[in-house]
Amino acid sequence: MSTEPLRVAVIVGSTREGRVGDTVARWFADHASGRPELEVTVVDLADYAFPARYPRCPDPVMREFAAAVGRADAFVVVTPEYNRSFPASLKQAIDCAYDEWRAKPVGFVSYGSGSDGVFAVEQLRTVFTELHAMTVRDGVGIDLMTCTRARDEHLRAAEAMLDQLTWWALALREARAARPYVS
Repeated sequence: MSTEPLRVAVIVGSTREGRVGDTVARWFADHASGRPELEVTVVDLADYAFPARYPRCPDPVMREFAAAVGRADAFVVVTPEYNRSFPASLKQAIDCAYDEWRAKPVGFVSYGSGSDGVFAVEQLRTVFTELHAMTVRDGVGIDLMTCTRARDEHLRAAEAMLDQLTWWALALREARAARPYVS
C-alpha cells in the first residue's frame, strides 16, 4: 500500500464571466487540503484556451489538460447548473481526455440559483460512467439563492464526499498498480 498522498484535482467547470465557481472551488480545495492524505490542486478551465473546433489531433492545450487529468488519482468537479444541465465548457474539457479518467473516482460540488445543481450532476454521472470513472454517491449542493456562505450542512456533505472519494481513490490506485484496467 502506497503512503503517497492522493492527488485530487478540483476542476472548476465554469468559464463564464462573473462566475462563482472559482470561489466555490477555492472554498472546497481549502477544506479538502486540511486532510493530510490528500494533495489538492485546482484545475481552472478558464486557464485553458481550448480550440473552438475539435481538431483531428489534440493540440498542446488539450494535451496539457489531459496530462493534468492523468496525474490525478481522483477528481472533484465543481459545476454550476445552467438550464438544468452543466456548462458546455466542462463537456469540452472532459472530452479532451479519455483514458486519463479511467478507473478513478469523481465527486461533485454543484451550485445553482434556485437549485443546488442536482440536474447537472446527474447528467455528469452519465458522462463519467461512459468514461469508466467511478462517481461517488454523496456530493455538495449549494443553492445560491438561499446561501451566501458555507454552512455546517455543506461542511458535513463535503466530509462525507471526501470520505467516499478517498476510499475509492485508494482502492482504485492500488488496483491500477496491481493490474491494468480492462475496458
